[in-house]
Amino acid sequence: MTEEEEKFLRVFGERTRQLRKKAGYSSQDQFAYDAEIPRAQYARYEKGVNITLLSLRKILKFHNITLSEFFKGIE
Repeated sequence: MTEEEEKFLRVFGERTRQLRKKAGYSSQDQFAYDAEIPRAQYARYEKGVNITLLSLRKILKFHNITLSEFFKGIE
């Protein structure tokens, strides 16, 4: 994996964490349960591990945001 790809995944994980906290969830576990994403899998996403499109879709749907809104400012 290139340095640029690693940076992208770190930023992605941070954005995911910010959305969870903005929604009022201090716990990854509770958010993952409510969003119907396996807890360990969701924790990896916040750490910047690659994500499946279907899991990303669940996160975006839960937060009621579009793909373009999520990726705004991420290159």
